[in-house]
Amino acid sequence: MDQNKIVSSDYVKESSPEFSVVITCYYEEKSIEEFHSRLSGALESLNRSYEIVFVNDGSTDKTFEKLKMIFDKDPYVTTIIDLFKNAGQTAAMTAGLTNCRGGHIVFMDSDLQLDPEELPLLVAKFDEGFDVVSGYRKNRKDSIFRIIPSKIANIIMRKVSESRFTDFGCTFKIINAKLVQGFEFGLYKPLRPPDLIAKAQRCVEIPITHHSRKHGKSGWTLKKLFAYNMDNFVRLSERPFQILGTLCLFFAFLFVIRIALSWLFDFS
Repeated sequence: MDQNKIVSSDYVKESSPEFSVVITCYYEEKSIEEFHSRLSGALESLNRSYEIVFVNDGSTDKTFEKLKMIFDKDPYVTTIIDLFKNAGQTAAMTAGLTNCRGGHIVFMDSDLQLDPEELPLLVAKFDEGFDVVSGYRKNRKDSIFRIIPSKIANIIMRKVSESRFTDFGCTFKIINAKLVQGFEFGLYKPLRPPDLIAKAQRCVEIPITHHSRKHGKSGWTLKKLFAYNMDNFVRLSERPFQILGTLCLFFAFLFVIRIALSWLFDFS
């Protein structure tokens, strides 16, 4: 039976770090080493304590092999997780989250479409007292087939979450771990950023740089995007249930009228 693999280290565990950095990976064998080097440089520049948790989301290339090499070399990489199949971004983020010890959690993809060097920008904003700081891709470099569904989804998410966020799909975020604990995100309740943004109070976005994907492939398909957006819409909005309830009452009313009319005609 296939099982997820979790490799963890006891190094740097005397006390909880300030930041736990959760990195999700999907077919990143060509980019992961460069990404790790750049991320480590950005984290060192902060002069704050940190740990890194890598999650391989079911890649069947050499991504996990590269992660094991990085784990052996870098003591700040405290955990690497290998999901036995592609479970999706939400599941991968949650898997990493359950292995974090830090007071604040950073999320980011490893495909080099985002610049790790911009992490200090998010941290500076976070230090102003926000509970969630999220990047938004000001000049997105994806294909039109990704951008259009994303724009539609963002419109829906803004409406149902009652927020002004413009880019819910950007994974570059810093979150206060107390929110994760308070809302009980974890093993039995996957972390969904729209959920968190809808429930949290002090949230803000800042612009970040976005690049075209050079290596690997995205795990998102139109089918997955549609399912993800509909799931968020149903969970965050009461309107679908209100509409369904209204329709049920309407048809029940018609049914009662039909019975009454049948009774009257039979009686006459």
